Amino acid sequence: MTVPDSHAAEELTVVVADHHVPTRAGVRSALEADGLRVVAEAATAADAVKMACRLNPDICLIAVHLPGDGIEATRQIRDALLDTKIVMLTASERDQDLFAALRAGADGYLLKSTSPGRLPHAIRGVVSGEAALPREMTARLIREYRDRGRRHVPRLVVDGNVVELTVREFEVLERLRKCERTAEIASHLGISEITVRRHVSTAVRKLGAPNRHAAVELLQAAEQAVLAAA
Repeated sequence: MTVPDSHAAEELTVVVADHHVPTRAGVRSALEADGLRVVAEAATAADAVKMACRLNPDICLIAVHLPGDGIEATRQIRDALLDTKIVMLTASERDQDLFAALRAGADGYLLKSTSPGRLPHAIRGVVSGEAALPREMTARLIREYRDRGRRHVPRLVVDGNVVELTVREFEVLERLRKCERTAEIASHLGISEITVRRHVSTAVRKLGAPNRHAAVELLQAAEQAVLAAA
C-alpha cells in the first residue's frame, strides 16, 4: 500500500519576495497551479521580514538581490522563524551569493531559470527535508567546504593570552590589513556588510583592541611572533 505524502496532501503557505512584478506573478501562477497557496508578496527585504513574521508561512521564497538585501532578510527570518523553510531565488550564479545565502540560513537556492513545472516540486522537496540546489552549483559547494576545512588560523598570543579567532574573523582582519573597505570585504567573502562589521567587532573584542586599526596591528605583531618562533 502506498503511503500518501503529507506535504503533498496539505496546502502549504508561501510568501514570495521579489521586486520584479512579472517574476512574482509567474512564481505565484506556478505555485498555485500545483496547490501551494501564496499568502503574501513583498517587493523589499523589510516587507518580506514583516510579512513572514506576521503570517508564519511554511515557505519563504526570497530573491537574493531584493532591495534592502534578500540575504539579510533571510537571516532575520531564520532567527525569528525556525520552522519556516527559506528558498532563495536568483538569476546569479556567483559562488559568493550561494555561500552567503546558505550561511544566512537558506534551505534551498534556485535559479530564476528553473522551469515553472519544477519549481513547486523543488519547494515541496525542501519542506520534506530535501536539498534544492542547481546541479551545476553542487560541485562548487563541495569544493568550498572542502577547502575551508583545510584553512588554518594561526595560534595567536597577545599579551601572554592565547586568542582563538574563527576562520571568518581571521579572513576579515586579513582583508582589513589590505586596506579593503567593509563593502569590498563583504563582496569578496560573499557576506553582508552587517556580518562583516559583526566579525570585526568580535575580533576586536577577542584581541582586546580599542578599534579595528589596533586589532590589525595586534594581528600582524602576533603573526610575526609566530613566524619568529617557528
